Amino acid sequence: MDQQMQQLLDRQAIEDVLVRYGRSLDWLDEAAQASCFWPDAEIDYGFFKGSGADWVPVVMDVERASLRRWHICAGITVSIDGDIANSECYGLSTATVENEQGEREDAVFGGRYLDVFARRNGEWRIARRQYIADWAQRFPSGLDSAQAEFMLNVFDVSGEGHPGYRPL
Repeated sequence: MDQQMQQLLDRQAIEDVLVRYGRSLDWLDEAAQASCFWPDAEIDYGFFKGSGADWVPVVMDVERASLRRWHICAGITVSIDGDIANSECYGLSTATVENEQGEREDAVFGGRYLDVFARRNGEWRIARRQYIADWAQRFPSGLDSAQAEFMLNVFDVSGEGHPGYRPL
């Protein structure tokens, strides 16, 4: 029973890292993003290959260029062997950007994260990540038309320190 309980705790800790990865990008929390990766992690997104420490400022600059962003990990599978775990999950992200004509566009990206996690001093973080893009689509922003119909709260994080952000 103790081994099964530890497996559940480890799996939950790994899933928490994956959720924190997306949330920290959405809220532009660079420190939380850095806490997802070991500084010496091997990262391969295609356009970037390097360490976890070098990855964080690159991805944060990419996210800061968007007017809005949203990330989610789903279909998480984890296989744990001691202090190493292999994980695969689907990633779905959206971004609202301004095109060359100054119009807002929404982009949706679908892909998968192939991760190796390492537990060091009791903490799980990503030690190796390969991102595989499956598809992407751009289209005119839909939020502007929704705003015309309803007075909705709109996610607008253009920099760190948004008043709605709560460190969890």
